[in-house]
Amino acid sequence: MTVHHLSRRDARRVAVRAQLLTAERPSGVLDVVRGLTFLQHDPTAAVAPSAHLVLWSRLGPAYEPRELEDAVDAGRVVDLHGLLRPAEDVALFTAEMAAWPGPPPVPQWREANRAWAEANRACRDDILAMLRGDGPLPASELPDTCVLQWRSSGWNDDKNVLMLLGIMVARGEVAVAGRDARGRLWDLAERVYPDDPPVPVEEARRRRDERRLRALGIARAKAAQTPNEPNHVGAAGEQAVVEGVRGTWRVDPALLDVPFEGRTALLSPLDRLVFDRKRMDELFDFDYALEMYKPAATRRWGYWALPVLHGDRLVGKLDAAADVASGVLRVHAVHEDEAWDTATRAAVDAEIADLARWLELDLVRAG
Repeated sequence: MTVHHLSRRDARRVAVRAQLLTAERPSGVLDVVRGLTFLQHDPTAAVAPSAHLVLWSRLGPAYEPRELEDAVDAGRVVDLHGLLRPAEDVALFTAEMAAWPGPPPVPQWREANRAWAEANRACRDDILAMLRGDGPLPASELPDTCVLQWRSSGWNDDKNVLMLLGIMVARGEVAVAGRDARGRLWDLAERVYPDDPPVPVEEARRRRDERRLRALGIARAKAAQTPNEPNHVGAAGEQAVVEGVRGTWRVDPALLDVPFEGRTALLSPLDRLVFDRKRMDELFDFDYALEMYKPAATRRWGYWALPVLHGDRLVGKLDAAADVASGVLRVHAVHEDEAWDTATRAAVDAEIADLARWLELDLVRAG
């Protein structure tokens, strides 16, 4: 059995290379989406929506947000559980959709969802009938004929249609067909997803693990679960040990022993390079948390601070906000984890200026 012995620098470079953040930029939106396997659709736009920030950090200032919207409109990229995926990857999920809620033992929460949806079968049929005739439509225009209300202790309480649509996505019945000012537009899945034959469940899981490892470069075989997309990669790739880090990893051998030329990049807080905070800490020794949910007085780095990548190191955070109404990108602070040299500071300043130009905003710095 092959076991690769990597320094932390080696491991970081594998991760950065896999995430398309080296000096050699990808050529277009589809190359990025296929390489990363997905973009997270998040509406927070303190600087710019996360999916657009991720694409800008890979493609540079030539990227135009309309390019992603065009890819979605053309059906080359689809929204599945809030993740924008290459359309061809949907076939890796449709067998599980057809078998939902899955083989026993079914988790208790999923069995409860199945029972609730079954109790509201008539409402599900009403939604499907309306979409068939008039879709795509926003959830606000779909009928709520549920006989059993959705109950929860959180913000989903009484949101019958939205919760039912989520279950119908899991069953492969409906899909997000796009977005407008009202939010997500829903339609029949058969009119949104490609008509590709489903990949059998076990093969699909294996291929998803392989795709995930190719996008991460290096990851744990088992990792903490996160919504919609795992951080683990199962048996994909080959075993690796990282110097100074406990336990074993899985690495994509195609990304080893490849020349590395880094660059400087400003990352979305939801960027896949930093999304798994435990992996981020183990490989990059980077102290970071998304602070938008914290009271302002307790924030260390800012509401939507952007991690700063320089070469193979995460070296700081940018606290900035796009004030579109005033036409400015306000830089509140640039946090240096350790004192930067002149070249690093110049490279970061150049990226901040590029960000402002891409947003078509004037750059205003605090103080």
